[in-house]
Amino acid sequence: MEISLCSDCFQDPGLRMDAERVGIEADGACPVCGSATGRKLDQQLIASVARSFFVWGTMSRSDYGAAPIVQFNEHQKTSIDAPPWLEPDLRRIEEATGFGFFLYGPRLWMVGGVEPLEALQDPAQREPVIRRIVAEYPAGTLAAGEVFYRIRKGPARPDDAAQYDSPPAAGGGRLDTPDNPVMYGSQDLQVCIRECRVTAEDELYVASLAATRDLKLLDLTHLLYEEHVTEFDSVDMAVHMLFLAGPHSYEITRLIAQGARAAGYDGVIYPSYFSLLRTGGMPFETAYGISLRRFPQAAGYERAKIIPNLGLFGRPVREGTVAPRGINRIVLDRVEYGIRFGPVGFDREPWRPEDFSEEPSEA
Repeated sequence: MEISLCSDCFQDPGLRMDAERVGIEADGACPVCGSATGRKLDQQLIASVARSFFVWGTMSRSDYGAAPIVQFNEHQKTSIDAPPWLEPDLRRIEEATGFGFFLYGPRLWMVGGVEPLEALQDPAQREPVIRRIVAEYPAGTLAAGEVFYRIRKGPARPDDAAQYDSPPAAGGGRLDTPDNPVMYGSQDLQVCIRECRVTAEDELYVASLAATRDLKLLDLTHLLYEEHVTEFDSVDMAVHMLFLAGPHSYEITRLIAQGARAAGYDGVIYPSYFSLLRTGGMPFETAYGISLRRFPQAAGYERAKIIPNLGLFGRPVREGTVAPRGINRIVLDRVEYGIRFGPVGFDREPWRPEDFSEEPSEA
């Protein structure tokens, strides 16, 4: 391993901690700063730190999609102005690697410029796209006896299975409407807890539920293979962006759920809004400006980023299509976050909405 820098070379606190996370322990002094204790970085590890801090760390969300504000490569010279505490670090990376850092102009599909997605936002154009989604996505099965979880915060009667059925007042979630109640659940208990926005004060209960017969579900987590289609025309990309978006997307996702029910499905398998927080995946990754979802060899990598949730139509407990295996109280004894850092002081890209100030409050 040829050492180029170490974590002690950096003075920006976040960049230094990112370098400590990525670097390796190795004997000897750093050739740049002379530290014997800093975690060592070769060219490949420096690129990993730079990607995490400058690219992932400047990822900016739009209504649909996201893109980094800063990018780097070995072909351009640095053209960004960094804060004074970061400037020396930026120059050290540049001198050690030849990387140049610049403001990134994303391809428009990355920030929602996807024709099927735009059509879904237009009531006059959305119906044909919804029909395509219901027709082109495959059926999945929740097999009889297969267990999933549903969490409630402070139910009136925690030991009553009916308390874990679809909410009596339907119409407030991602898929449900007053005429199409939906039971939400997941086979990933950690995601269940996050979806419920729990706090330390909440009394939490989980029902372990199992299907009493095979349930036919529209699988919206599937990576749809589309020949001779770019991201701009991709139904796969439209659906992917829909389920990583906040409450402004609910009008559309509810219509997709209604279409699935009308087609005879018992429910849907859909990507959790918190998938990327659970898996640590980077949103909307590209290679040479092309989405990794377009590469068959990257399908497994992209699938691993997504956590499937379940949305079962009707009132499955009352109707007997699912039955409880047991109900338990949940006691949270520790919460831990995986953290990356990013820089500050960069102007917003023109595609970023000026009124976007915080994460959506619902999923």
